[in-house]
Amino acid sequence: MKASRVSFAAALASGTVLVLSGTAFAHVGVQPGEATKGGYATINFKVPNERDNASTTQLEVNFPVDQPLTSVMPQDVPGWTVAVEKSKLDKPLTVHGKQINEAVTKVTWSGGKIEPGKFQQFPLSVGKLPENVDQMVFKAIQTYDNNEVVRWIEEAKEGAAEPQNPAPVLKLTAAKGDDHHGDAKTDQAKNSDKDAQHGHDEAAETSGSDTTARVLGIAGIVIGLGGVAFGVASRRRSA
Repeated sequence: MKASRVSFAAALASGTVLVLSGTAFAHVGVQPGEATKGGYATINFKVPNERDNASTTQLEVNFPVDQPLTSVMPQDVPGWTVAVEKSKLDKPLTVHGKQINEAVTKVTWSGGKIEPGKFQQFPLSVGKLPENVDQMVFKAIQTYDNNEVVRWIEEAKEGAAEPQNPAPVLKLTAAKGDDHHGDAKTDQAKNSDKDAQHGHDEAAETSGSDTTARVLGIAGIVIGLGGVAFGVASRRRSA
């Protein structure tokens, strides 16, 4: 009896681990996971279907209002209808010399279907990304055709375990300006080396040409002197 209880407890624990593992790994996320601060990027919201008896029919992604993006352009996804919702900004932004008074706060895809055991990607071109933060958190809401709603809105806390329903996070990294400068210097150095090598080759070629000319000149003189000596000898014989 005791052995049966232990086996049941072990099986229950294993099942719980599997369920939690599935929940932790199969969630709505953003790919790639990082982008450059102050730039533009194409990101994909990857949505897996976690249910065996229902299909996902809608995805709603909410943008952080304190990090407004002036440009959000969705790519068509066959079978899905996309709606982009904008809101007025409390403080207008200036982008490329133009004043922007509103920004995208929500994008919703609907009308399609993600069947059990499948996933779908929803691409967006976004920018200009913030320069003063290290990440952007997008709260997503996934709806199934059995009216179940899963809210992927929990923000991870440093040092804590991943939440059960984590929100998609896009990490922002500094632009690699220094690397570009370094590349320019490296290219300049490479070009200088090439120029130096080219000059060296030209000098070697010129030196070789001069040496050849000198040898030919000396040979011509020797031949000429030989001809003169031959002529003198011939005259003496004739005399």
